[in-house]
Parts: sequence; C-alpha cells; structure tokens
Amino acid sequence: MIAAMTFLDRPYQSGGQSADTGFDCSGFTRYVFAQALGIDLPRSAEEQALAPTLRPVSSRNGLQAGDLVFFNTQKKTFSHVGIYLGDGRFIHAPRTGTQVRIESMGASYWSRRYTGARRAPIAQDTP
Repeated sequence: MIAAMTFLDRPYQSGGQSADTGFDCSGFTRYVFAQALGIDLPRSAEEQALAPTLRPVSSRNGLQAGDLVFFNTQKKTFSHVGIYLGDGRFIHAPRTGTQVRIESMGASYWSRRYTGARRAPIAQDTP
C-alpha cells in the first residue's frame, strides 16, 4: 500500500485523523483507506476489526499488502491497528512522541501482541 508511505514521519496525535495535524493509529488507517481506496472505515481500531465489510485473514502466512493488522497493546484484543506492507512489515502511528513509521511484525513486541488481520474486498486486488 504505497499511499500509506507518503505519511512516514507524520507526527502521532491522539485522536488525530489528518495529514496536516497528525494521526493516531486508527485515524491513520481510516485516512489512508479513504484517500487511496475510497473505503470509509469506522473510527476506532476495535470498530475497524469488527467491521462487517472487512473479512478476517485466516493466518499470518495469508497476509497481503493492504491488510489491516491488529494488536493488543492496552489489554484489549484490538487496541492498535496498522497496514501490512508485505515482507513481514507494517506501517502505523505508534504512540505519543513518535511518528508514522514502518516496523517488523517479527519484532518480539509486535509478534507477541498480534491479534489478527482484516481485508477490505478491494485490498486483495491492490498490488
């Protein structure tokens, strides 16, 4: 999902949903999906994970670029979300004091907290 890469180094902003002021994790995924795919995602990570228009991805081995990947970072199954890029990497807005960045899903922190992925119907056709 090349569109997401244009926002690298944008600041994290709690509640943020704007390229101008910054993003939180779900604001980032919501903005990218709206701009790049014309898909209106719900606001929170949990709502995105449970959205009926998104299909569950059965395993980590089945991930495709453009899939939403979810993590338990706040003792809540779907408390963080990012966009899978391929090659075991994802892009996300991590937390206060950081910027949008790319990380490895194989990193110990993210690997232990991975809780699943969802795919937009159009994402399967997106290179």
